[in-house]
Amino acid sequence: MNTHIVTPGPYRATKLWNEVTRLFRAGMPLRKHRQNFRHHASCFTASAAVDWLHQLLQSNSNFGPDVTRQQTVQLLKKFLKNHVIEDVKGRWGTEDLEDNQVLYRFPSTSPLKPIPCPAPAQGSRTIRKRPSLRDREGFFKFRNLKKQDKEPTENVDPAGQTPRDEASEPTEEQQPQRRELTAEDEEEIWRDVTLTHLQRILDVASLHEVLDQRCINPQNIIHNMTKVNKHGVVTLDDKSSDLPHWVLSAMKSLANWPKYDSDQPSYPGFERDVFKTVSDYFYSLPQPLLTYELYELFINVLGVLRPQCERVAVEALQLCTLLLPPASRRKLQLLMRMMSRISQNVDMPALHPAIGTRTLMVHTFSGCVLSSAEECDLDELLATRLLSFLMDHQQSILSVPDYLLTAIRDHIQYLRSIQVPVDSGPNAGRSDPVCVPMPVYAFCKQISGAEFEQQKAEASQKAMEELLEILLTDQNINEKDRRKKLKQFQKQYPDIYRRRFPPAAAQSKADNKPKIKPPLLNIRRNKTFSIRS
Repeated sequence: MNTHIVTPGPYRATKLWNEVTRLFRAGMPLRKHRQNFRHHASCFTASAAVDWLHQLLQSNSNFGPDVTRQQTVQLLKKFLKNHVIEDVKGRWGTEDLEDNQVLYRFPSTSPLKPIPCPAPAQGSRTIRKRPSLRDREGFFKFRNLKKQDKEPTENVDPAGQTPRDEASEPTEEQQPQRRELTAEDEEEIWRDVTLTHLQRILDVASLHEVLDQRCINPQNIIHNMTKVNKHGVVTLDDKSSDLPHWVLSAMKSLANWPKYDSDQPSYPGFERDVFKTVSDYFYSLPQPLLTYELYELFINVLGVLRPQCERVAVEALQLCTLLLPPASRRKLQLLMRMMSRISQNVDMPALHPAIGTRTLMVHTFSGCVLSSAEECDLDELLATRLLSFLMDHQQSILSVPDYLLTAIRDHIQYLRSIQVPVDSGPNAGRSDPVCVPMPVYAFCKQISGAEFEQQKAEASQKAMEELLEILLTDQNINEKDRRKKLKQFQKQYPDIYRRRFPPAAAQSKADNKPKIKPPLLNIRRNKTFSIRS
């Protein structure tokens, strides 16, 4: 079956809907059925559709193995509502679908949803596509700018001497001073560095396709990266936006069950009541923890949630969660910690008679973590997959990326250290901002595999040549060890040794050595031993 991964981009949820619809219509087995003394050709039962679609979703890299049978039934209900399928009498829309033997078929009309052409948001800032940047500590290294302009050739005299421009000499009125960065300047740096790295990870031409940058508050990024406690959890300046005390107490009780509070009630089913209390609170929040504004961004991050791209997905989510309001990020951190602790607690009684604890955690809280402002047909499936990945990697995703924090601070420090002249001319009193050249980023240039192998070989050759020179010149090596190491080097790297000591030169060197007379070489003093006393 021709299946492919839906890459990041605008309207990704609609593209996923169309992809699942296409696969379902192309692969669902159809056959002849008899119902109520009538034969119906090219149809299928609801249970058969659930079986086939459930297996498809679990094996599809866009969704994953966490999809449940009940979620598949819900998706088929939405198929019936949107006329992807209809019953054998041609009814759809208001009809209901259950996991039973009722017959359904595909309509003749196309059920695919149209994908609108995305238009750039008015007034939004787009970030230009840049080459690949180094990961981690190598990201955003700075180097000084070169001189921008050379002296005009007409100012050079016939003798080749450039006349001194007296106006260029610094005077008392024109002395260099350090660039003063405003708070707005620094906030812009925090935002731009973070979004530029996020754009590279998602590999999109412009972030405005998946994110309305007018909704990004750089103060949220600064707060989430600098105001954390020793456990890495965000601290809030406004305590009124924090979790209520009774919710925190309930979450701690579940996370540390049964050792949290010896005075807690012990009636059967108490832990289920506490769990329901916590879930009810999170569903009572005015919007999901990942916010409606960032919904499209997180949906696109799902495009990199593949086993071979696990590290990339972790980095992408790490940056996306930095864009959240601090109160939402703190709630998400505490919820993920509670879910992880409960799932790993072997002493926790079963919270549901038929569903495992981990599955229950994911399907209970998926809706309060990710959902769209307008109902999306695939919200539940997408949220389940994202929350499952968050649970498995919550410690890394919800931590502060040190490499990014260092890069931003180095960038700000660099701009503060730039010297710019003060204009003492007639416009000296103007309050126009002084233009300061931005540092040039050192990017990695993508090369072909053949070029990489060639550079690797050249670098290795150069390193071995340097090692040979060290063996020849190091004064701390005695001559015996030096000769021994040189012989080993000659055996292991004959080509490099031959270039350093060509055969002709070696022969000439041997010819210039003083020759020792043969008799002297043959003199041996042999001791004779006698068996007589």
